[in-house]
Amino acid sequence: MDGTSAADTAGDIAATRTLAVVIREAVQKTLVGKSAAIDLAITALFARGHVLIEDVPGTGKTTLSKALAGALRCEFGRVQFTPDLVPADVLGVNMFDMNARAFEFRPGPIFNQVLLADEINRATPRTQSALLEAMQERQVSIDGETRQLPNPFFVVATLNPVELEGTFPLPEAQLDRFLLRLELGYPDAREESAMLERFERGIERDSGSPVAGPADIARAQDTVDTVSVDSKVRDYLLAIVGQTRSDSRIGLGASPRAALALQRACQAYAVIDGRGYVMPDDVKALAGPVLAHRMNVESAARLRGVTAAAVIADILQSVDVPIEGTAG
Repeated sequence: MDGTSAADTAGDIAATRTLAVVIREAVQKTLVGKSAAIDLAITALFARGHVLIEDVPGTGKTTLSKALAGALRCEFGRVQFTPDLVPADVLGVNMFDMNARAFEFRPGPIFNQVLLADEINRATPRTQSALLEAMQERQVSIDGETRQLPNPFFVVATLNPVELEGTFPLPEAQLDRFLLRLELGYPDAREESAMLERFERGIERDSGSPVAGPADIARAQDTVDTVSVDSKVRDYLLAIVGQTRSDSRIGLGASPRAALALQRACQAYAVIDGRGYVMPDDVKALAGPVLAHRMNVESAARLRGVTAAAVIADILQSVDVPIEGTAG
């Protein structure tokens, strides 16, 4: 790489880091705190992935999703998933126009650049599966005709815990389409106090104007492509993935697609931190959010309270961290 190219790349990385900061600040005008969760959502966006937000009701899942969409100058659609929702409500449908004597396609909300799939596991598996092709291939097939989705295409889905009434577990193939899964958790005392103060008058304050458009997002995604991954860091990542396949507590370990997803997420995470190379700390930070929802814990271990996140934490403790060669 010549000097000019290196300078251009460094400038692109700096600009992308600044964009991430601006998006985070815009989201935090609505959502108090939660910088780590917001950064994970931005990571998925910059990595051309999708994000799944899982937590109990009332912790801010939909608030984060709407605030993130509001920060982006993109076409936005929202689907409230319910048991009576059918695939056509998401994808669209061909309607017969009596005047033109021809079928006319009426696109569904999935043809937006940012789609909020709220409470996705309240819909039936048939409707959930309608998102599969769209999220992976960025296209949908309706009545034998394939239609391309817009660019960028970013799905933010919220998920209630499967123990709650009226929920359907997402199949493994559906979960695998989400680059990462995050949990918001309850706010600490300071954040909750700030939230109460902000909404004291019972209305949400204006979150401001969108701060990033499709061209900005496309440039950020292209910049992520330039981030290097040293061979020692890649071996470290693969060692972690490999351990998920051999751990006796795990019935189904992380797939090769999961390894690719983890590397891609680490590249985006590095750019948000202003770096053009991946560090082992990036892998450690993202192993849980990227891998846990792609793993199945054995039923006996699950009865003992073992979770995929706990297994990954144990694996991170056991795998040696590379000391040298972290920069590209």
